[in-house]
Amino acid sequence: MGTEEEILKTCNSVAIVGLSNNPERASNHVGIYLRDKGYKIFPVNPAEKIVIGEICYPDLASIPEKIDVVDIFRRSEDVPQIVKDAVKCGAKAVWMQEGVINQAAADEAAKAGLKVVMNKCMFKEHSRLFGSGG
Repeated sequence: MGTEEEILKTCNSVAIVGLSNNPERASNHVGIYLRDKGYKIFPVNPAEKIVIGEICYPDLASIPEKIDVVDIFRRSEDVPQIVKDAVKCGAKAVWMQEGVINQAAADEAAKAGLKVVMNKCMFKEHSRLFGSGG
């Protein structure tokens, strides 16, 4: 089983950093898809209070529950701090969406024991592995 499949099968809660209310944004589609597939999602965006009907948190430390995966929709240069926060909050994995690439942050996350996916879309990987019914 690959890292992507392992994360998608074993993780239940996803903090989506950079989740937007704008239906034109990829993060919006991914958040709705993951929620519809049964994942508990936690939007993280300091500019929002509610995103896709869910309470939105300003940062990972503000989420009152355990997070399995931190899904990152931010610029690659913002990733190191998000990884540090993911490690602090006890996440099991970080997932950098398509176009989000930061090898140093990926290495830091792996060194801290987190599973890492980089430059892949969580929605596309879930659809590829489990089809539309999974």
